[in-house]
Parts: sequence; C-alpha cells; structure tokens
Amino acid sequence: MTDPQVAILMLVSFIFIILLGFPVAFTLVAMSVFVGYYAMGDRLFALLVQNTYDIMANDVLVAVPLFLFMGYVVERADILERLFFSIQLAARRIPASMAVAALITCALFATATGIVGAVVTLMGLLALPPMLKAGYDKRMSSGVICAGGTLGILIPPSIMLIVYAATSSISVVRLYAAALFPGFVLAGLYILYVIGRAIVSPKVAPRVSAEDMAISPMVVFGRLLTSAFPLMVLIMSVLGAILFGLATPSEAAAVGALGALALAAAYRALNWDKLREAVFLTARTSAMVIYLFIGSWTFSSVFSYLGGDKLIEEWVLAMDLSPVTFLLLAQLIIFILGWPLEWTEIIIIFVPIFLPLLQHFDIDPIIFGLLVALNLQTSFLTPPMAMSAYYLKGVAPPNVELVDIFRGSFPFLAMVFIAMAMLYIFPGIALYLPELIYGR
Repeated sequence: MTDPQVAILMLVSFIFIILLGFPVAFTLVAMSVFVGYYAMGDRLFALLVQNTYDIMANDVLVAVPLFLFMGYVVERADILERLFFSIQLAARRIPASMAVAALITCALFATATGIVGAVVTLMGLLALPPMLKAGYDKRMSSGVICAGGTLGILIPPSIMLIVYAATSSISVVRLYAAALFPGFVLAGLYILYVIGRAIVSPKVAPRVSAEDMAISPMVVFGRLLTSAFPLMVLIMSVLGAILFGLATPSEAAAVGALGALALAAAYRALNWDKLREAVFLTARTSAMVIYLFIGSWTFSSVFSYLGGDKLIEEWVLAMDLSPVTFLLLAQLIIFILGWPLEWTEIIIIFVPIFLPLLQHFDIDPIIFGLLVALNLQTSFLTPPMAMSAYYLKGVAPPNVELVDIFRGSFPFLAMVFIAMAMLYIFPGIALYLPELIYGR
C-alpha cells in the first residue's frame, strides 16, 4: 500500500471511528500517533510536542476562552427576560411582533454569547410558552427559536470565526468585519419571512392585545434603556475596538469579559456559584477546542507527509471543475458532514482540505469562510441530527413534538440557502466593510 493510500485509509478510518461515538480530539491524537509513527518514526513525538506548544502560544486563540467567559457570564446575568419583553413591546405594532422580538433577542444574545445550545434553551424556556399562549403556530414558533439561536455562529464576535481564522491563517479582524453584514442579512431574512407569513396567514401569529398597544412610548423607551441598551453598548464596544484597530481581538475579549462581569453585577446577578460555573464551563469548552487543534494539526501534518492532501488536490483538479461547481461540491460535503459532526470538527479537520484549492479556483478565503459559516447554520436545523431541535425539545411544552420543530425549521433553512446565494452573487455584502476600513 502506497503512502497516499495509507493517508486516505487514515481519513476514512477516522470518520468511521467518530461515527461510532468515540471522542473526536482523542481519536485524532491516537490516529495521528499510530499512523504517524509508522510514517515518521520517532520524529512524530517531536512534532506532537511542537504542535502543542504552537497552539498554546497562538495569539489568536487566546481570545477563545475570553469570549467564552464573556458569553457564559452574560448568559447568567438574568438579562434575557428583560431584553425579550422590552423588544416585544417596542415591536408590538409589527405583524408577528413576538416572533420578531424573539429573533432580535436571539441575535443580540447570540452575539453576546456565541453558544448555540444556551441561546436556544433559554429562549425555549422564556419565549416559546408566551408565543404558544398568544395563539402562535407551534411550528413557526419553534422554527423562530431554533433559527435565531444559531446566529451566534456567524455574527461577530463568533468563536467559529476565530477558529476559522486560526485554521486558514487569515486576519480575524478582517473576517469579523466581513461577517457583520451577512449576519444582519440572514437575521433580516428571518424577520422578513415571519412578518410576511403573518401578513399572508394571520392565524399563525395573532396581533397583540389592545392593552399592550396602549402602553406609553416612554415606558417602552425606559424598558429598552435598562435592558437592551447596556448589552448593546457592551457588544458594540467590543466589536468597535476590534474593527477600528483600538485593540486586538484578545484585548477586546478581555475588556468584554470584564464588561460582562460589571453588567452581571449591575443586574445583581453576580454571585460565587454563577461565577464558578462560568469559569468551569469556559475551561471545559476551551480545553475541547485546544485539544481539537492539537489533534487536527498533528493529523494534518501526518496526512500531508503521506501525500494525502496532494492526492485529493490532484483528484479535484482532474475533475476540471468551474469555481461555482467547486464551491457547490465543497459546500455540499460540509452540509453532509454537519449531520454527524460538530462545527468545531468540521472547521478544524475538514475545511483545511479545501483551503489549498481556493487559490487555484480564485476564491477569496474570506468569502469561503463565510459561506461555510452560513452552511453550518444548517447543521443545527437539518434532521436527523438537528441539535437546535433537540435543545428546544428538551425544554418545550409536551404538546410541541419533535416533528413540529423539524417542520418549523425548514423555511428558515431556505433563508440560509438564499443568504448563501446572495453572498456568492454579491460578494460586496461581505467585502465592502473590510475594504472600506482596511483597504484592499
């Protein structure tokens, strides 16, 4: 068996083993050591140590635990309930006002936390029962929460974008600037869909009561001032510092973490138990990402040493694909991988296989990364492994069946594909802001 064949067998074996349920990070390391020792001998252990050191010293990845800590603290600051009901009052004259408020709340909260499971679960507890009580269609209500909760993957400061930037060696600052408009476009498509659906079929989203309509604008403004405004100031301060070069992502993340602590204290939601839980969850998630990086970099090094990357590159180039066909093929593969795998595994392990081919097809790695980020929204919404649906089902009322959640998510899948098409046809949606701020 030739070395490239061993590399392909290594990749196929890895996919098979993780589908059996083995931990991905440790499977990566074990496969790398087993096959790497066969290919490289004792040099493999020096490579593993060097990769571990390089990951720990990576300046970009320092932002990961800081943003995670910021998110976990904000999640525990008891701000979500105030945020949702104040936005609901502000949007009370809009069709499907509760669904619109849920999507805006999800977008803001997902931006602050970037943790899909937490946003979907909390919004399922907070927003789903009032929507159902108000007579909203349970499928649309479920789809709103599942789709809105995944926006944190795309909208900065996204942990996924940091991981992609570290994997592809591109500027996380430019990537954040590029992701801002596509994230708002996707959220806007979600909102337009629910408003249009409510106009066409008012039964799925009844109007609010006359009593709520009569609330004074000053009361609404006061609610927004005490709930939405502080969180928006925190988010915009962090993003503004990054985008305008006032701080590196790591420095801005540190300031954001401090701001989250101050916000939690201001809402009198900061105590020792919540702080300890936030630190524990941050350490656990950060360790998972770091071990994935160590395993994947070692795996990739062994895979490349055996010639596996060259074999795949030659195979793709021999197909004589156009740039559009290559993008469709790559995104289809990532879409299918999103069923059994988490986004971290896809970004760290499989996306690097496509990166060397981008230059040949004249595809901007920033555009490719944002298409991947949009595509990964679907992995949380597509049966049978739609994790958002399972998160929501765990907290939903008994009358909301899993099949209802799946069906409610399908229209939002269509919005994701529309956003991907818009990004490819009009790349300026992503590239305008970074070129405006940083030039070409």
